[in-house]
Amino acid sequence: MSSLGERLPAAADSLAIAGELGRRRTRRPRSEQALIRGILAGSEADLEALFHRYWPRAYRAAFLIVHDHAAAEDIAQEAFLAAIRRLDRFDRGRRFGPWLSAIVANRAIDWVRARAARREAAGDGVGDAASCPEVPTGRYSQEVLTALASLSPEHRAVIVLRYLLEYSPGEIARALDLPRGTVNSRLRRGLDALEPRLKGMDLP
Repeated sequence: MSSLGERLPAAADSLAIAGELGRRRTRRPRSEQALIRGILAGSEADLEALFHRYWPRAYRAAFLIVHDHAAAEDIAQEAFLAAIRRLDRFDRGRRFGPWLSAIVANRAIDWVRARAARREAAGDGVGDAASCPEVPTGRYSQEVLTALASLSPEHRAVIVLRYLLEYSPGEIARALDLPRGTVNSRLRRGLDALEPRLKGMDLP
């Protein structure tokens, strides 16, 4: 019996490369659990529906951590494909969104670290704040993006997951496989660092 990764790679890859939401369906959306069951049974329609549902959030999480449009698209696409290939091992007692966002966050953290290492090796002292691209950022202002860029990748990720994507500390801890205390500590330190930069503003 072929694995999920062998049965659906073409559909998953084409969806990831397209990166488009497509036409909205008029029927009532199926539940997340129903979509996952369908994907595991080989349904490309359910795979497409799950992609449509979570792609915007996956991209937003990646962009808010890496501040690079092209990298965020690549990270979100790769994370979605990784999640689909591991879907048969996914604990369906948990929500898919935090799990996918954790994969995105970990890949984004690795990308930021690699960029910092390349810049250090090249003798370029420009920080992440200078890397914010001129792309639509929705409700997130340039001030918010620049403030986030001042944080370490690890602190930036938990701030994004908690306050911009609105996951609970418990969900973040489970998704990132971190102790709850570590998540709370990173949240406190991240907020302490952001406070002087965002004084008078509310995080969305």
